[in-house]
Amino acid sequence: MCIALISTAHPLYSLIVIDNRDEFLHRPTSSPDWWPEPSSFVLGSRDLARSEHGTWMGVTKQGKVAVLTNYREQKSSEAIGWHSRGKIVNSWLTSPPAEKQTTLDFVQAMVASPEAKQVGGFSLVCGHINEPLAIVSNRSRDMEQIIWVASEKNQTLGLSNTNFGDRTWPKIIEGEKLMEMAIKEHVQAQEDEDALVERLLQVLSTDTLPRLPKESSLDDYISFIPKSIFVPVIGTDVAVACTEDETKKPPSNGLMDPKFFSGLYGTQKQTVLLAQTNGRVRYFERTLYDNQANAVPAGQGDKCIEFTAQPETASTNGH
Repeated sequence: MCIALISTAHPLYSLIVIDNRDEFLHRPTSSPDWWPEPSSFVLGSRDLARSEHGTWMGVTKQGKVAVLTNYREQKSSEAIGWHSRGKIVNSWLTSPPAEKQTTLDFVQAMVASPEAKQVGGFSLVCGHINEPLAIVSNRSRDMEQIIWVASEKNQTLGLSNTNFGDRTWPKIIEGEKLMEMAIKEHVQAQEDEDALVERLLQVLSTDTLPRLPKESSLDDYISFIPKSIFVPVIGTDVAVACTEDETKKPPSNGLMDPKFFSGLYGTQKQTVLLAQTNGRVRYFERTLYDNQANAVPAGQGDKCIEFTAQPETASTNGH
């Protein structure tokens, strides 16, 4: 039950994106890094549980950015699709830079693609840094309706496991408020960039989840998770931990091993993306649990990568 918060409210940053990845803790993921060829221009973590090795958030050397949230289902098992949602994100981030694909062209092609209907429900935010971003879902009533955001300064919005615009989730409302406050206080205090990252991590770590009996499962918590930005570890550890070799050999049929969507669940990774008008990007990610569901000591799971994006063209969004 992830959350993504997007803002253009900071005077020094054209775009800020922060994200909590909430997942079953035995589901293996990589650390954020530049991907291997032929996609060495893509930066982000990868889901190692499925053969597509998709991602939920990433950025490219050309300034493409994407973040995905899935849809909440009545039961956790219903959220698993035949294809990986991460493959949709990959298709945006990994398209060859020489193609100069516009955001509008990509979203329209995705909406028309039968493959998008064969994955679990999702909302995808995608676009280019310093340009409007598109939000599109494969569960909306009118899939041709594309919402454009980050089109002007002083916008802050949240997206979680429901359709964009659903204001009934407390974590979205609270997340927007806390992010705006963190940015405002950072500016007023004239703090450095590290302090901004820390303030944004504090937003992502806001835990207001009601506590149920110790033996309660994720399905018991489903109706409460919309209340909390951060999800502490819940459930019981019934999953069988996988070895490092197993994470490198996902099922050949593309389906995910059942042990990767059971057992302990919680916020596994926290990501902060800061982008400036000159193209400078700082990509910070904190890993809270390793692939064996062990807690990572504070700071030891941090990774930060900085680079300057080189846009494909002066204007590529097509909007």
